[in-house]
Amino acid sequence: MDLLEISRFYENHLMKLKIFALSLLFSAPLVSCKLFSETPWLDEDYVKKRMKGMASVSGDGPSQWRVIWTKEPSTKATISWTTATKGKDHKVRFGVRSEGKFKEGGMVREAQRSGAYSGAKGEYYHHARISGLKPSTTYNFEIESDGKKSPVMHFTTAPSDDREFRLLFGGDSRTGVLARGQVNLLMADLAENDDQLIAFAHGGDYIVSGKSWSQWSKWLSQHELTVTKSGKVLPIIPTRGNHDGGPLYDEIFDTPGGSGKNYFHTMISPKVALVTLNSEISAGGDQQAWLAQTLFDLRPKVRWLLAEYHRPVWPAVKSPGKAKKFWVPLFEKFNMDLVVESDGHVIKRTVPIRNEKEDPTGIVYVGEGGLGVPQRKPKTDRWYLQKPGMAGAGHHVMRVTFAKDKMDYEVVLLDRKQADKHQFFPR
Repeated sequence: MDLLEISRFYENHLMKLKIFALSLLFSAPLVSCKLFSETPWLDEDYVKKRMKGMASVSGDGPSQWRVIWTKEPSTKATISWTTATKGKDHKVRFGVRSEGKFKEGGMVREAQRSGAYSGAKGEYYHHARISGLKPSTTYNFEIESDGKKSPVMHFTTAPSDDREFRLLFGGDSRTGVLARGQVNLLMADLAENDDQLIAFAHGGDYIVSGKSWSQWSKWLSQHELTVTKSGKVLPIIPTRGNHDGGPLYDEIFDTPGGSGKNYFHTMISPKVALVTLNSEISAGGDQQAWLAQTLFDLRPKVRWLLAEYHRPVWPAVKSPGKAKKFWVPLFEKFNMDLVVESDGHVIKRTVPIRNEKEDPTGIVYVGEGGLGVPQRKPKTDRWYLQKPGMAGAGHHVMRVTFAKDKMDYEVVLLDRKQADKHQFFPR
């Protein structure tokens, strides 16, 4: 090969490299656009723009709307909201979505409980407790305060039969305001085209300081991001966390489970029950006695029996919560199908545990919180996190599908990828 041929050889290869580099340069935005079109909340600018569009807490109109479930979600729901001032006339108009009886012939419920948020600057909460609803029915609703109205939204009541449905679980929204918005938008996306996804159970630690109205107010406004573009609202089943002390929790969620207690059970269907516990008060005494009686009553009736609370008894980061000696023997006695925990700021699924060791008949504990809080590094050397268990980190929600023959559990990350999955079968 002479010098001229060598020169042409390198020129050709240099041209190919330039063309390849240009193709990468122009294709990168296309890949980025495609990624963000499917998961736009990964774009920080998109999230910030959506947060600017949230209803402001000002004037006479309603804002910070939410639907709350506690004991009987097939026939009851509480619709709650905020106004900037006390106001005079607060109500909810609602009706069956398929019947179109909303504007005319719909039902109206006045707010039964209103009051000033503790430590706020004049903002008021309002709770309209609605009963007599039809199971597995989608209701339109519109909130009105002193003539100012919210957008028309809708939610679906829990079933009274044995049909399949899904719930979202997660905890620890806390400090990550941007990440919190991202997870909320992910939840809205998961709910938009999934009629079987009917509610969201929050495992506690919504904010950093439970006595700070400014922190709660921001969380409440951001919760609006979980509402889908069509107006679908996922009712929230609340749990109290260690950062949620003070009166605001009860003012925001209408004192779920009763004052000083905040523990209750939710019959989500005749065959599925969720027991919500309070790890921030004594786990023994009255709460332990209540738990024992509740599990005794539920276990013969339901196929899927779950519990949720904040501080883990089988933690992936911290030391076990004080509830371990009071609750775990009952979980094992009544063969809980799944227990959901928060607080650790990681992702975890334990091996099935019974009598302090791995046992195929034991109880599986999942969760630890990824709704926005910065994630930690799990202690993967703990025996109960070894295979077939798992531990990791990443902002996420848990999605559980309840069917007759199986219960599917999965962890969904911000990019919609699956971080973990597991199947459970009836005991």
